[in-house]
Amino acid sequence: MTHLLSPSNNTQSDTIFAQIDWQNGQPYSSAFDDVYFSSDDGLAETHYVFIEQNQLEQRFNHLQKNVFTIIETGFGTGLNFLCVWMLWLSCAPSDAQLNFISCEKYPLTKQDLTVALIYFPTLSHFSTQLIERYNVSDTQQSMSFDSGRIRLNLLIGDASEQLSLLNEDLAVDAWFLDGFAPSKNPDMWSDKLFKQMASLSNTGTTFATFTSAGLVKRGLQDVGFSVNKVVGFGKKREMLAGYFNGDKLNSSEAVDKNA
Repeated sequence: MTHLLSPSNNTQSDTIFAQIDWQNGQPYSSAFDDVYFSSDDGLAETHYVFIEQNQLEQRFNHLQKNVFTIIETGFGTGLNFLCVWMLWLSCAPSDAQLNFISCEKYPLTKQDLTVALIYFPTLSHFSTQLIERYNVSDTQQSMSFDSGRIRLNLLIGDASEQLSLLNEDLAVDAWFLDGFAPSKNPDMWSDKLFKQMASLSNTGTTFATFTSAGLVKRGLQDVGFSVNKVVGFGKKREMLAGYFNGDKLNSSEAVDKNA
């Protein structure tokens, strides 16, 4: 059995929770001066940016293996996870498992998460279960839903640091590059993050992100991703999507390039 984290590196740390302001009932990060999801339609944004651009519905319907792995940077309110969970149950084979791994440096408190997800009543069947088990008191929380068909692993801390703890044989199928905009949170969108992505990707691994920032496009291209600009959601003119077409980096190469 493949372990998610390297045991020797899995140490606990004090959790720093997100500072939330509420604007018209929606969560807003006072620390990063940015929204958690589109004020126009958060559900539609998730479906367009992450589900459609990663071709998840088609891939779930024609799944060729028993486990499909998604890694997300920026769990936030869990909206992306909940939407993918619902899609998986409607499309994927009943004997297949969704392995959803999400990094979050500043998680919401359980109370804030509960309030934020009230905004999406169509997801209440799923959000209620998530809230019941949500307890981010250390560096990792694993949850299982629907008799093991859905596995969620929350990694609490800096995304690139958390990804460095993942086993190299983890087969990532799709990346959700979420979180706050590069202009608001430049530390997350680092060369180290992009190199960790490459080390965990195989040829054909897809990615999607709401941003079209040049530093993100160049960073992904430099580590072997094919990057395309596509029409963005709502007020965003453009976004990025693509796939990995380079050679998989091993751990020593990733360390050398991050030095």
